Amino acid sequence: MKSASVGFHCPECVSSHSQRVVTPSDLARAPVVTMALIAINALVFVADRLADAQTTQNGSGTDLTLEGWLFGPAVADGEWWRIVTSGFLHSGLMHVGFNLYMLWILGNQLEPAVGRVRFGGIYAASLVAGSVGVLLLDPRVPTLGASGAVFGLLGALVALAHGRGVSLSQTGLGPILAINLVLTFASSRISVGGHLGGLVGGLVTGWLVLTLTDAARSGKIDRKLARAASMAAPWIVGVGLFAVALTLAQQI
Repeated sequence: MKSASVGFHCPECVSSHSQRVVTPSDLARAPVVTMALIAINALVFVADRLADAQTTQNGSGTDLTLEGWLFGPAVADGEWWRIVTSGFLHSGLMHVGFNLYMLWILGNQLEPAVGRVRFGGIYAASLVAGSVGVLLLDPRVPTLGASGAVFGLLGALVALAHGRGVSLSQTGLGPILAINLVLTFASSRISVGGHLGGLVGGLVTGWLVLTLTDAARSGKIDRKLARAASMAAPWIVGVGLFAVALTLAQQI
């Protein structure tokens, strides 16, 4: 199967004897934000490992994981950045590898469908929503990883597919969601709050983007206003969730 902006195409459908020409519109649809997020996560992982090696060798250094993972009491003490930085830290190669693989697969589908600004907002809101879930269910358990944000991308794709009347089983989203939910509850090492929080964040922001887009198409809202609102909505949700996370931390 060949990856496309709206799903996957069979090789016969895209085969051609002529060389494909890359057009400006192709570049405009490239998942730039997805690639940037993958690069940032990978660079942070490498930097974290280098810092660990330096600490082991010299006995001194900064432990990025310890300083950046999500820990409720630390957030309550004013270390608010942990709500965000925890989503860019990973415990090992398999952890970061799986999350970035899923980010690539889901981002390739969602980003071209909603646009870069909306996609970035959905990712950010889902990441913070995952932190809210952790602070709600396991605030005293150190947590890290991009899986909450990745679950949010899956939730947004589910919301968009359902809103368009597309069968989740036919797209493969249903089985993927079911498998990941089973793994979430089956393993004690996986953050239930982070995964479920991110999923809910993605479902909500995906639904908002879809609703505003449909309202513009139907003429219920001015197109320019609806376009601006659909781009701003996920970011506004993310800011609101950040405030909720701070509030929850103060109640620990």
